[in-house]
Amino acid sequence: MSDLSPIRRALFSVSDKTGLVEFGRFLAGKGVEILSTGGTCKALRDAGIKVTEVADHTGFPEMLDGRVKTLHPKVHGGLLGIRGNAEHEKAMAEHGIAPIDLLVVNLYPFESTVAKGAEYDDCVENIDIGGPAMIRAASKNHAAVAVVVDVEDYAVVQAEMEANNGATTLALRKRLAATAYARTGAYDAAISQWFARELGDTFPRRVVVAGELKQSLRYGENPHQAAAFYVTGHQRPGVSSARQLQGKELSYNNLNDTDAAYELVAEFDEPAVAIIKHANPCGVAVGKDIVSAYKAALATDPVSAFGGIVAINRKLDGATAEEIAKLFTEVVIAPEADDAAVAAFAAKKNLRLLVTGGMPDPSEAGMTLRPVAGGYLFQTKDNGRIMLPDLKVVTKRAPTEQELKDLLLAFRICKHVKSNAIIYVKDGATVGIGAGQMSRVDSSRIAAWKSQEAATAAGLAQPGTIGSVVASDAFFPFADGLLAAAAAGATAVIQPGGSMRDAEVIAAADEKGLAMVFTGMRHFRH
Repeated sequence: MSDLSPIRRALFSVSDKTGLVEFGRFLAGKGVEILSTGGTCKALRDAGIKVTEVADHTGFPEMLDGRVKTLHPKVHGGLLGIRGNAEHEKAMAEHGIAPIDLLVVNLYPFESTVAKGAEYDDCVENIDIGGPAMIRAASKNHAAVAVVVDVEDYAVVQAEMEANNGATTLALRKRLAATAYARTGAYDAAISQWFARELGDTFPRRVVVAGELKQSLRYGENPHQAAAFYVTGHQRPGVSSARQLQGKELSYNNLNDTDAAYELVAEFDEPAVAIIKHANPCGVAVGKDIVSAYKAALATDPVSAFGGIVAINRKLDGATAEEIAKLFTEVVIAPEADDAAVAAFAAKKNLRLLVTGGMPDPSEAGMTLRPVAGGYLFQTKDNGRIMLPDLKVVTKRAPTEQELKDLLLAFRICKHVKSNAIIYVKDGATVGIGAGQMSRVDSSRIAAWKSQEAATAAGLAQPGTIGSVVASDAFFPFADGLLAAAAAGATAVIQPGGSMRDAEVIAAADEKGLAMVFTGMRHFRH
């Protein structure tokens, strides 16, 4: 038996009218009878396409403000009836139910209605009922019925019908059904998540994670791993919203590192630059302008910056682009880029230049997800921000005004560095970064060592850690980490506090003449 199923009757009900008229005209040209609901019906008729309104087909009018229009046996029977099943065909004939071979539905725009901040009642009215019911019915009966939920698939169905004398193959119908079930699943997920937010239920009994394929990637973290990039539809400026102005295709690691870089640089109100390598910063700085911030960030660790990601929180200008172009860089991301910047990168064919149109809000609430065996770990996003009034001076000496500025900067950077994190900052720029060590004292020493290496390479008399401040993402469990920072030349310390040995650490700071402040907030990033 052939797996081909001819399309003789189609039902349209779409909110997105993109490509509707062209697809409808194609089907009409193939002799397909077209049924349609209100607005879709009007659009097709206005284009001169012959169409029967669903209300005329069912003999039952649309009612309850359009809430009831396709919930009818002549619709669902036409979609669900099994072709070749004698009992089904007899029942359909007795009740005047004509088979429907193609369903074209895209759902009420619930997600976009929520995204634009609509009122509660408006959001509820944009919850589609008939659409998902029809989609699920047609998908279940994919042995005979083709279902299209994305306008991108109009051309695929057309091509199959052209190749198969007006019929579709079972292979295509299976793929379309899988896409359709994923669409209704994502739709229901969006609705359930909205309800949870409205109810203030951070962790509801059941949670669904949904996304739409944006890009199939060449591979994952390593070449033997497959990977793809999915987007949720959340309108947060960053890698999901970015336009790529030039350069080769982004990889899994590029996307991961670029996201980390852009989220970090969004933390600052001043012109700022972050240079990222393997999701950790190797240099961060603020400055009077972007080019000076870039130079200061690069000076932290120019060796590690090779092949890194550069994130900028202002429009990328030509002067900054020319500086960046002097070093091999994988990706540059900024809210905008001027013509001079684009021209400066033109010769760097492999460099990816991304513009996002805006900066993400670091204080915005959200969720993070991490897979574990048999499940997921969910947590609220670390959107904590320590400000000057939050600081508690715990040492005999209070920090100077410049030390306070640098301490706040260092602690904000800590949030974006893998634990254990130690950050040395001087005059608005990192001068040493220790990340991802099992021991906090090792992070202190590594950051100081890298600062010395950078100073030696630059021909400087002393490392940048001399006269710097230091931030720790979590408390010092012993005084050794603080003493290592003091040995590196730090003059002030910012840390959460809360250790059983806080008194011992404070005493060590006083003995070394350090100023120290507690934040009361930890920033682990595992």
